Parts: sequence; structure tokens; C-alpha cells
Amino acid sequence: MSSDDEREEKELDLTSPEVVTKYKSAAEIVNKALQRVIAECKPKAKIVDVCEIGDSFIREQTGNMYKSAKKKIERGVAFPTSISVNNTVCHFSPLATDETVFEEGDIVKIDMGCHIDGFIAIVAHTHALQTGPITGRAADVIAAANTAAEVALRLVKPGKKNKDVTEAIQKVAAAYDCKIVEGVLSHQMKQFVIDANKVILSISNPETRVEEAEFEENEVYAIDIVASTGEGKPKLLDEKQTTIYKRAVDKNYHLKMKASRFIFSEITQKFPLMPFTARALEEKRARLGLFECVNHDLLQPYPVLHEKPGDIVAHIKFTVLLMPNGSDRITSHPLQELQPTKQVDDPEIKAWLALGTKTKKKGGGKKKKGKKGDKVEGSTEAEPMDATNDAETQG
Repeated sequence: MSSDDEREEKELDLTSPEVVTKYKSAAEIVNKALQRVIAECKPKAKIVDVCEIGDSFIREQTGNMYKSAKKKIERGVAFPTSISVNNTVCHFSPLATDETVFEEGDIVKIDMGCHIDGFIAIVAHTHALQTGPITGRAADVIAAANTAAEVALRLVKPGKKNKDVTEAIQKVAAAYDCKIVEGVLSHQMKQFVIDANKVILSISNPETRVEEAEFEENEVYAIDIVASTGEGKPKLLDEKQTTIYKRAVDKNYHLKMKASRFIFSEITQKFPLMPFTARALEEKRARLGLFECVNHDLLQPYPVLHEKPGDIVAHIKFTVLLMPNGSDRITSHPLQELQPTKQVDDPEIKAWLALGTKTKKKGGGKKKKGKKGDKVEGSTEAEPMDATNDAETQG
């Protein structure tokens, strides 16, 4: 039995090809789901309908996988599709009764995740509802978030520390005269854990402290960058907008209300570990029951935060595997054409962007053909996003 346990333990790690395959399969599905959602973001379309399209696509695609596996494999939505517009920062995934629609010119942030057997792939992308290049401050803030994400990709590697990344992304945002939004964290991810212990702060300040951590080979991270043309200090305007929650597995409390017990039982059964949306629950009882669950810390809410009206917020998030041959970004989507008003002239930022994401093998010369696995490894080269090319050539 101990050898089985050891095998099980080993399979939780990127050293297992099966685990890497599950991450990449989840990534392929969420990338396609994102593409589908972007296509549905049109003026006058209801935001809730498009969120549902994203979640349904992920459920449908994952449902077709591992059907014949001997052991039941959990799979599906790892983070509900949320679509936050303009000065709304994140987590807007409204209830079915919500009538909010897209308008021409909206700056749309799409955030979503998929998992297979608990191996999670997350992505967030910023898209403008317009034809032609994105210009002005909207282009600045999207370029700031994207370039900061590119820099983070190159600095999240074995031997580097989380504080190195925090300082770098703030410097990038400043180059575009934008702010990195406070309170957004990049997390290490593990099987069934979307927010593991190693954390990268977006902004270092006295109120928010995390333990210094060094990145290690075979770890997985969700790199989460949110930039704003405003102050970067978002506020919760309406608690009723919060619809995304996650079960706090380390907390227990005997709920008093029948509605709360009913909802909590449903959550424990359907969403024991992953974030979920209140839309997926028995909605009549949900609001009342969720309130008591949150009050007693049984659920962790993902609040809908806002910058000031007129501010523009951009969001880029991707999943990166720290493989032995370098960093492998497995989720992303190309940006629209950007024409920012600012240029990246800072030599340090240019040096970061020039860093490779692959680990050079010692010995030089031609790579031997070797084992079958080499070919798969070679396919993990991270493609630079469009706006980074812009940032580098403009600088």
C-alpha cells in the first residue's frame, strides 16, 4: 500500500507526464472557452447569458473526457466565468435575473477557469468592443497589464523570489502612467487548490504582507495582473453583486437557518473545493443561506470591486508550469492591436522582456533526438503576446 501512496503522491507533481497532460487539456478547453466568450461579447447582449455560455462550454468539453476511467475523475469549471466591464475590476458574474448588457466601446475583462482531476488552468483577458486599433488610455492600461504579465512570466522561475515580481510589475505599470490594482494576488496552484500557500503580491505595502517565497521547479502558478488608469484602490460598492464563493474547508459552524443548511449541503456536495457561482444553486433560497454561511466564515466571497467611474481597468491572467526545460505558459489569448500613448524606454524593463522563458541545456551543439518525450517538451515554448511585441518595438 505504501508504494501505491508514493505513486499517488508523485502523480500530483509535474514530474508525472499524466499530470502535465491534464493541465494542458484543461488549458486547451479554457482557451477555447475564452475564444467562444469573446465572440459572444456584443453590444446589447446580456452579460449573464455570455457567462453561462462560458461555463456551459467548459462543462460540456470536460464532460466528454475520461469517461471510461476506472476511478471517477472530477472535472469542470474551476472558476466561474466572470465578465467585468470598464471600471469594474473583477468577479462580475451576475444572477440569471440581471439585465446588464454590453455597450459599444466597453472594455471587457473575462476571467474563467477549467480543471481536470483538480489540475487547474485559469485565464483572464481584456477585450474592447470596437473595430480597429485600441488607442489612448485604454491602450495604455491594456499594454501595462500585458507587459507586466510578460515580465512576470520571465521572472517566475526557479531561484527567483516573489518580491522580485511584485517590484517589477509595479515598475512596468508606472512606465505606462498606470497603477497596478491593490489586493490582487498571484497564487501557486496545486491539485484541487486554486490558492496555495506561495503568493505574489501585486503591491507591497505595510497592510498586506506575505511570506517571502522562492519559486521551484515543477510548481504551477496563476499569474494575475490587473492595471488601472485610476488610483488602483478599488472599492466594494454593493455586496449584492457578489455571487462567486469558495468553501472554506478549514472552517466549521452549526448553521441556524434551514435555508442556510440546505444551501451549504448543496455546496458541499457540488462544489467542495472549487469556486462556484450562486447561479448554480437553488436560487430562491440561495441569497438568504449564503449570507449566514459568509457571516460565519464557511464561505470565502469573491467581491465585485470598482474603480471610480471613468477609470479603465485591464486584466491579464495566465497559468504557467515551471517545467525542467523552462516556463510554459499554457493559457492566453492574442490581444487586439494596441496603439498606446506611452513607450517603454526603461532599460531594466527592456532587459526583463528580453529574457528567454526556456532553460538552456548545457553542452551546446544539436539536440539529440532522444526519447519520445523530448518532442512534447519542445512544444512548450511560450509565444509572446502581441502587445509585448508592440511594447518592445516602440521602446
